[in-house]
Amino acid sequence: MKQTVTITKADGKKELFEDAKLVNSLQNAGGGEEVIAKVVAHMGKEMHDGMTTGEIYQHAFRLLHEYSLPVAIKYSLRRALSELGPDGFPFEKYVARIFQEWGYETLVGQAVFGGCVSHEVDVVAWDMEKLVMVEAKFHNEFLLKSDLKVVLYIKARFDDLKENTYDFGGVRRRLDEGWLVTNTKFTDQAIKYAECKGLKLLGWNYPKEGNLQNIIESLRLYPFTCLISLSNVHKKALLEKGVILCRDIADHPEYLNEIGMSDEGIKRVKEEIRSLNG
Repeated sequence: MKQTVTITKADGKKELFEDAKLVNSLQNAGGGEEVIAKVVAHMGKEMHDGMTTGEIYQHAFRLLHEYSLPVAIKYSLRRALSELGPDGFPFEKYVARIFQEWGYETLVGQAVFGGCVSHEVDVVAWDMEKLVMVEAKFHNEFLLKSDLKVVLYIKARFDDLKENTYDFGGVRRRLDEGWLVTNTKFTDQAIKYAECKGLKLLGWNYPKEGNLQNIIESLRLYPFTCLISLSNVHKKALLEKGVILCRDIADHPEYLNEIGMSDEGIKRVKEEIRSLNG
């Protein structure tokens, strides 16, 4: 892209558009050189002053849908996580699935007494060596960040919880780790404070290695909301059935019949899931 274009971010701020950021996001989604070159060349013709980051995403996504379905799906992962709503309970279940993949047993939505008061803990995870409690911070808007205020509040809760003992898994013990997991990003100040105080963070941009995007792709924990062939009505119906991951649909394809999908629609969903697992 040769022209200088000023774009509008989600918070209303203006900045110069950099193709490097678009290229990086396409590479992170698994785009090859040919696909990236096509998208960048096409976007160069579409860019104009005042274009929003949301409009840029939509343009790039439509092009990827045409050029490479698996890349399009992975490119949409952040937005797909924000569709595990409108409340945070499906995201809590999603976080629990991550800890299960790591070998923990889990419970969701537990009332747990600390040293002073009772707390609603989103996810409790344990194995024979460690007891972990997790706050799952869900944002409907994927561009929102978890800031220092959120980290301060969560740290205070875990400090109270560490004053009691618990018998999850049949072993009487204290809390070993407190985690804050978000479907979006953390601010720099939030990260700095958490690292200083020993609070474990997991988000889209943190840690640098083993962040949420890395985990999704390495463990193939794709949220079913990333599937392009599902309408919003279908997604809502599947959420009501407790579906969280694409693999849940692969394990129970009958769900697609139960929500009224056509045979052709079911075929497209199965093809998408196969392309992700390819």
